[in-house]
Amino acid sequence: MFDLNLINKKDGRGGERRFFSGVLLLSLSTVIVKLIGLGFKIPMLSFLGAEGMGYFNSAYEIYALLCTVATAGLPVALSILVASSRADGDVIAAERIYRCASRIFLTFGIAASALMIFFAEELAALIGNPAAKECIVAIAPTLLFVCLSGAIRGYCQGFEYMTPTAVSQLIEALGKLVLGILLASLAIKRGYPLPTVSALAVLGISIGSFISLVYLWLVNRLKRIESRELCDNQICKKARNISSAETVIKLLRIALPITLGSAVIGLTRIIDMTLIMHRLGDVGIDSAQRNEIYGAYTTLALPVFSLMPALIAPVSVALVPQLSAFVQGRDRSGENTVLENSLRLTVILALPASLGLTVFSKPILELLFSGQSEAIAVSAPLLSVLGGSVLFSCLMTTTNAILQAYKRPWLPIISMASGVAVKLISSYALMGVESIGVMGAPLGSLLCNLCVTVINLAFVFALSCEGLDSWRLFFKPLMASVLSVGGAFALYAYLCKIINGGSLPFAISLIAAVLLYLTLSLLTGSVTAKDLSLLPFCEKLALRIAVRKEKK
Repeated sequence: MFDLNLINKKDGRGGERRFFSGVLLLSLSTVIVKLIGLGFKIPMLSFLGAEGMGYFNSAYEIYALLCTVATAGLPVALSILVASSRADGDVIAAERIYRCASRIFLTFGIAASALMIFFAEELAALIGNPAAKECIVAIAPTLLFVCLSGAIRGYCQGFEYMTPTAVSQLIEALGKLVLGILLASLAIKRGYPLPTVSALAVLGISIGSFISLVYLWLVNRLKRIESRELCDNQICKKARNISSAETVIKLLRIALPITLGSAVIGLTRIIDMTLIMHRLGDVGIDSAQRNEIYGAYTTLALPVFSLMPALIAPVSVALVPQLSAFVQGRDRSGENTVLENSLRLTVILALPASLGLTVFSKPILELLFSGQSEAIAVSAPLLSVLGGSVLFSCLMTTTNAILQAYKRPWLPIISMASGVAVKLISSYALMGVESIGVMGAPLGSLLCNLCVTVINLAFVFALSCEGLDSWRLFFKPLMASVLSVGGAFALYAYLCKIINGGSLPFAISLIAAVLLYLTLSLLTGSVTAKDLSLLPFCEKLALRIAVRKEKK
């Protein structure tokens, strides 16, 4: 339920708790969604093979770019304006903002879906994969459903109400898993050609997105009825009459630069797809083999790599409305607390994952995709390089959100444009070298993410109202990560000598790494008793740690 009593309430420890609780809820949902996604791709790889997944992922990348354009900026802009209205005690304005945003979403969703349907053949030819045409048509309706869902999610997030976003993501993922596998298996039994089987698998995404939209519409309708009833009391008497044109201008002023900045991420994926399809041909690799390489890269390496950046995305979702409210209310203490917590949480989660993927890329893929030895042989070195990008990709997401909350949305465009230039030049040059080949794709991504992160951090440190503790933010988690991953690798090497085959050595090493990292994080002060007290069900553990520390 939208807690309208929070409008005039000063955020202190309760604000921190809501921030961490919102992050925890969305992070848990995201992890489950990503695991479901992997659960979808593992059998799908068996059905379609690397070549069929090349058709599937070619269509998905085009959809992902248009989806980013449609939904990256407006939901964030909507949550920022709704949060600002809450801070001013003007909840009726939030209703008007939502209605305006919904009309924009509807218009763009219809236009984008029509573009993919009527120009599917031209889009498939443009990326050098003509057989992906049917997949492009099958995924096109998803754009309309996702656009409409984005409006509802943005409105709810502005009220720091994260449950609809989390649940709708799960519904969408389960729909894709169940329906995609069902449709693909039926197509295979009927003897349809591989591109058609891939298209029917893609259709599961569209149906799952529609079911998710229905859920969001029902929840939003019920909750908005409750909020209108509460708006009859004295809390909402401060409402101002804002014209629709003024609201649209405000939304677009915030959304446009965010969209342009976020579209750059999708653009780098399109760059990879296009260069793999075209540039590898320049070094003598035929079309079918290029599709297999691209299918292995995007089905095995990229989904595993994207797990941690997706886990960090909820940090930015919860961060933007809360930091915006503090900036709007000129609460310098709350502003700095949220800023430091978001950066620290990002580094604590991303740094060990980055090192872990780099060191354990092959065992991870063997655990997830057993039986796909050829695809693993192609993907493992690529994932190892991508592992180095995890930290920078996560920091890029969080720092972009910080700059947006400070109402400096054009700054990420400068950094992202610089990163794309680095990506395009480096990937084109490296893929043209026969001894490097497809390895140029993850190397270009690493250089791109590093460039964007460095520029963004410079902007954030310049804008922060108080000095940030760089030692606690970066160096303490680095020490804990190096020691835990290094220790786990030594244990893995030893276990491989005494245990023949299987994933048991890696599973034991992974558990050891997590436990060692948690212990070292507490010992070095990267994670404190106060941090634990902000998380649900961890208050007693935090109290015990604090008591032991006082006794010492």
